Amino acid sequence: MSMSNALDAVLDGVVAGSPRVPGVAAIATNREENIYEGARGERVLGEGDAFTTDTVCAIFSTTKAIGGTACLQLVEEGKLDLDAPAKEYAPRLGELRVLEGFDDEGQPRLRAPKRDITTRHLLTHTAGFAYDFFNEDYTRLAQEHGQPSVITASWASIETPLLFDPGEQWEYGTNIDWAGMVVEGITGKRLGEVFDERIFGPLGMDSMAFSMTPSMRSRLARIHARTAEGGLEPMRDFELPEPEVHMAGHGLYGTAEDYAKFIRMWLNDGRGPGGEAILKPETVAMACRNHLPEGMHIKMLPGVDPTLSNDAEFFPGMPKTWALTFMINEEDAPTGRPAGALAWAGLANLYYWIDRANGVGGFWATQIFPFADPASVGGYLEFEKTVYDHLG
Repeated sequence: MSMSNALDAVLDGVVAGSPRVPGVAAIATNREENIYEGARGERVLGEGDAFTTDTVCAIFSTTKAIGGTACLQLVEEGKLDLDAPAKEYAPRLGELRVLEGFDDEGQPRLRAPKRDITTRHLLTHTAGFAYDFFNEDYTRLAQEHGQPSVITASWASIETPLLFDPGEQWEYGTNIDWAGMVVEGITGKRLGEVFDERIFGPLGMDSMAFSMTPSMRSRLARIHARTAEGGLEPMRDFELPEPEVHMAGHGLYGTAEDYAKFIRMWLNDGRGPGGEAILKPETVAMACRNHLPEGMHIKMLPGVDPTLSNDAEFFPGMPKTWALTFMINEEDAPTGRPAGALAWAGLANLYYWIDRANGVGGFWATQIFPFADPASVGGYLEFEKTVYDHLG
């Protein structure tokens, strides 16, 4: 069976299975071009509009690598020192304190951090920030003290206490949203404008933005909630709000087609389709290495809010570290992905990988809560494995 037919069968299976996904777009690319483009299902279950490779999705944390790229561009230009206090660029960071627990009345006990947050801390998720759907202390701050959800894209949602002193642990959270504020502080522009000028325009990514154009809205898929019985309910009224803060950690809408162009840039040592230098090859090589302190690894993400995420971990038992700004699997993965490859995901069950050694990567877009949905992630891993099975 050809790779195209085999991958079509994977997509057919996830939209026809039980449990199923409502719709999916999947693209695999090498350094030169897409080697597979496919989509199945519906943008909104029961409404009939086909899910296509140019269907617009809320891409959640697959935004993070784009925010990281903008930071790396400023490093190249000598405008951003990754190890300088990040408050030099984003002053509000200097106001945040460390949570030491809660007193007998349930009030947070806060103290000054022992050291300043750096942009390297932000890009490696070691600054001390968390998400309320992955961390019980942040959940308590949300439920008992009114800490807004990060989904609100507000200053109040990221001006949160640190869980530990910067640099001492890995904790997944709003770190890269703050890295976006570093970019804004240096450039004097809103993050969306920076992305358009420095990344999206040169790469031809014309359907990715914090605020949807009319064309994008006409192709929008809705997120679906997985029910307790395994069914799917379209969340027709759920949409990311017009952002007060352009959230470099989760805020973009985009398409599988556009994200494949971004992946291809990383496969090509930072070059765009016409040879445009988005990043220098030496910057790409530096960014793709592990940047966590020796002995530190990323950890399982506990599904504290089961409406938004199940417990989530890629390749349980395998050591995984963090690049700028991707996960690195430190051993060969069962899909065929080699040690040292890059990957991450988005909350509504979007997944990607970038294998620079073999010059191949891919993006998988579904729109389902909670994260790590078995039908979605299982289909994605089968998609990736099938690509490797046919590379020869």
